[in-house]
Amino acid sequence: MIAIASDHAGFALKEKLKKHLEENGIEYKDYGTYSEESCDYPVYAKKACAAIIEGECEKAILICGTGIGVSMAANKIKGIRAAVCSETYSAKYTRLHNNANVLCIGARVLGDGLASQIADVFLSTPFEGGKHQRRIDMFE
Repeated sequence: MIAIASDHAGFALKEKLKKHLEENGIEYKDYGTYSEESCDYPVYAKKACAAIIEGECEKAILICGTGIGVSMAANKIKGIRAAVCSETYSAKYTRLHNNANVLCIGARVLGDGLASQIADVFLSTPFEGGKHQRRIDMFE
């Protein structure tokens, strides 16, 4: 199960990504926001990340205007490794080498198609382990 959440700036893209996930048979749980009314992104980042920490979800996709705010909020939570990705190369390697469990996307930075491609790569790429686990252990 994938957690998905956004602030008001990311709401429209979140709705499009939910449809994309459904079309690809990927289960998700929406942790808000549920409209384009102005809200505070840390609230929704925290809810989605809590689902990972509590074992309800394996990974999360967080969306705000740039992806930066939600990534900063998410990375304050122990056990969360969030990365802002604006192209597929970073999405692939943040999974392979960093075992990121949260993908952060900027709705004002990316188009719908590229955002879907980035999500697909992030969700389908496994962690390599090995020397990369040692490095993750250093900052955990």
